Amino acid sequence: MIDHPRFQVEPWCLRATGLDLGVLAQAESVFALSNGNIGWRGNLDEGEPHGLPGSYLNGVYELRTLPHGEPGYGYAESDQTVINVTNGKLIRLLVDDEPFDLTSGRLDAHEWCLDFRDGVLRRQTDWVSPADCPIRVSSTRLVSLAQRSVAAIRFEVRAFDRPVRVVVQSELVANEELPAPAADPRAGQIPSPLVAEQHSAKGTRAGLVHSTERSRLYIAAAMDHIVDGPEPTRVESESFPDLGRVTVTTELQPGQRLRIDKFVAYGWSGTRSLPAVRDQAYAALAGARRTGWVGLCSEQRAYLDEFWSRADVLLEGDPEIQQAVRFSLFHVLQAGARAEGRAIPAKGLTGPGYNGHCFWDTESYVLPVLTQVVPDAAAHALRWRHATLPMANARAAQLGLTGAVFPWRTIHGEECSGYWPAGTAAFHINADIADAVLRYLDTTGDQAFEREIGVRLLAETARLWAGLGHHDAEGHFRIDGVTGPDEYSAVADNNVYTNLMAQQNLRAAADAVARQSDIARELGIDEEESARWRDAADAMYIPYDKALEVHPQAEGFTEHQVWDFAATPAEHYPLLLNYPYFDLYRKQVVKQADLVLALYRRTDAFTPDQKARDFEYYERLTVRDSSLSACTQAVIAAEVGHLDLAYDYLAEAALMDLDDLEHNTRDGLHIAALAGSWIALIAGLAGMRDQNRALTFAPRLPDKVTRLAFTFHWQGCRLAVDITAPSATYTLHEGGPLHFTHHGHSAIVTTEHPITRPIPAAPPMTPAPTQPSGRAPARRGS
Repeated sequence: MIDHPRFQVEPWCLRATGLDLGVLAQAESVFALSNGNIGWRGNLDEGEPHGLPGSYLNGVYELRTLPHGEPGYGYAESDQTVINVTNGKLIRLLVDDEPFDLTSGRLDAHEWCLDFRDGVLRRQTDWVSPADCPIRVSSTRLVSLAQRSVAAIRFEVRAFDRPVRVVVQSELVANEELPAPAADPRAGQIPSPLVAEQHSAKGTRAGLVHSTERSRLYIAAAMDHIVDGPEPTRVESESFPDLGRVTVTTELQPGQRLRIDKFVAYGWSGTRSLPAVRDQAYAALAGARRTGWVGLCSEQRAYLDEFWSRADVLLEGDPEIQQAVRFSLFHVLQAGARAEGRAIPAKGLTGPGYNGHCFWDTESYVLPVLTQVVPDAAAHALRWRHATLPMANARAAQLGLTGAVFPWRTIHGEECSGYWPAGTAAFHINADIADAVLRYLDTTGDQAFEREIGVRLLAETARLWAGLGHHDAEGHFRIDGVTGPDEYSAVADNNVYTNLMAQQNLRAAADAVARQSDIARELGIDEEESARWRDAADAMYIPYDKALEVHPQAEGFTEHQVWDFAATPAEHYPLLLNYPYFDLYRKQVVKQADLVLALYRRTDAFTPDQKARDFEYYERLTVRDSSLSACTQAVIAAEVGHLDLAYDYLAEAALMDLDDLEHNTRDGLHIAALAGSWIALIAGLAGMRDQNRALTFAPRLPDKVTRLAFTFHWQGCRLAVDITAPSATYTLHEGGPLHFTHHGHSAIVTTEHPITRPIPAAPPMTPAPTQPSGRAPARRGS
């Protein structure tokens, strides 16, 4: 029998033995390979059986009309949906004329292994054909982090105790048949989106060129092979509009093997000609062929050695979470490493979930991690936002606003949300982008980036707030009718998170144009305009409920009726799939951290007592129907002293996809939640805050964790932080001297003198706050 895949706990890889076809789609997501430009799901080499086939190119999409039963002014009219492009993973095998198919014959052994340090997916299968012929099939797959247009596979077939005739068909396939889409509105796909333009085959090579009908993109895929097998081995090739095939035929004697190295390259463009796109793919293919399989693997390992020297987080005491955190960091890297001028989608390039769209998740969760571990990737993501400024300016003008209105969800840059209360009204995305710019600048000190990219993003987002808000009769600056991070509330007045982040945005923009006065003049910004920004920031209205002594999520929120959690059965979560939005909007129920996110992102705006009371109040309202919530709750739980609860939430973020906690990993990984595992560790357990160009740490570990160690980069400094229960050691490897605070006390570290500071005893514990009925995280921290 084929057993359910059990992910073995190992520090540097994810290994699954056996195969359960019922969870195959989830396995295809967790074993996906990507470099931010190309994405290959972890489908079986032979193509079938499959859960959800998937090959993606970042930025390649098709348009479809958004249906509106009652159209309104300013509604998004067109959706952009990621499409399954030409599949270059396919390698079909026939053994004495029997197809290699795990649903027939006998499967003696099957193993996947995703290696986080080598950056490859290895697979080995021992199989006996229906005619009782045993073979071993091995493959190693990579999507190159060094050559962004290239992927490759080493495929081997070995005979055991008898001669075997084998035929290998290595293919490029376009317009694969896809399974019926799920009923979940968060999933999406377009069947047969590619229009054939050219095809060719010669010797060991084949290529296909397609276009998209409405988005008018050209997509080229090409493959080449190196064949190593016993003589005589025959190689032939052929092509059709949606198929390129290279066939290798040989006979293996007992103990012999056939090895095929397959190189695949892609190219695409919405502006260049068909010949240019085709030639791009073939040029990349030639480079890969010259590098060779061993060279590609060496490049991959070198890239990842450098990555892990910056990124690794050592966690002692819980091997499963250690593995999960490295899995998370590996996939965050894959999502953005070579995106270069493209967005980072919510699912990365691991599946078609959310139609392949980019949201605020990128700037708020993914970029804080990439800024630390791959700063160039973070800069590229912000450069992409900058490149979409003309569309954001046009959207603002359409809505009668000033500055820029960035889209809630998009691939190319236009707004694709068909539901404006949870889309267009979520203006906080502007402040999230500004926050990511500030974090990048504070971390790297990249002055050229500030001049070229940062000032414009800060200024155009600030202009939006200046026009969207207004001063009331009492002089307060109000921002009315907006939606905050919590999608179970909408079109509210003075959302605290939005107002506080807008306040930061306005001040940062005023400071930036003061530093870069020549760019300010280019943008038409004078002292009067920047003074208005400062005035709005200083007068920003932050609601507070004096009777309850908590901050309402938005003005009047604490006066709403509380959702009846006791009467809500477990199977009715997520609520958005089982209850109307109008009912959610008028109740106190929170999908994901909103006010609690403000406690973290604007830590300077709250007192410790306010944080503790606010956290306790919103814990009993927050149902975590979003994968984004757990990491933020972990951060504040740790800050207010609930370390075991913080660790429970950390585990939820880290295991989001490995345990399929949202039951939709089949559609792709939750990249922001995976990034959240790093946030929960570094901002949560290590107590790191990097606000207002100041760096602080306040580490404390739960009993489950005996040691936490990581590297932090800050303004040209490379700081190693090593935390145990009694103390924290800070070692500076580059730059400095570095000034920071440890539990409120100033500290200076130099490259010559590491320092160790004691961790003060935790304040007396108060009872841990409760969550809605049935929505507490799984217990790990005790």
